[in-house]
Amino acid sequence: MDQKIVLLHGFTREETVAAMKAVKAAVPGAADAAFATSTPTNLGWTLRDIVEHVSEEHRSFKAAAGEAGKP
Repeated sequence: MDQKIVLLHGFTREETVAAMKAVKAAVPGAADAAFATSTPTNLGWTLRDIVEHVSEEHRSFKAAAGEAGKP
């Protein structure tokens, strides 16, 4: 698992967006990082499960975005 992931917990929506922007601006190589927040469901998961799930979602979103940009 080589996907960079930032997991946030306890932040408001506005704080989450600000944190995402700040990380992407301050950390070289974070442009392709996946961001996730805790949910009532994933709080019971192992870290491995969260990383796998977020990584898969990130790949799916990127693939869908690539398809949307094609003529």
